[in-house]
Amino acid sequence: QLAAMLKALAHPVRLQMVELLSRLGGQVCVCDLEANFDLSQPTISHHLKVLRQAGIISGEQRGVWIYYATQPAAMRALTALVSSLDG
Repeated sequence: QLAAMLKALAHPVRLQMVELLSRLGGQVCVCDLEANFDLSQPTISHHLKVLRQAGIISGEQRGVWIYYATQPAAMRALTALVSSLDG
């Protein structure tokens, strides 16, 4: 599972998306994510799909928008891994 998460985070855009979601906390509308990137909507959707499949983020449909948030267990696992490398 960690390897899948690291592979998903290896792309700079996806890493930025996770950083943004972590910084904003709670759930963030996809419309707010799109405003932070100079990318087409299908490209953003693709990156979000990869992050969801890796278990790093979750999404909740509310009306026409999807709200995304980081998965706490995934963030803990990634933090533990990085911390263990600092030994």
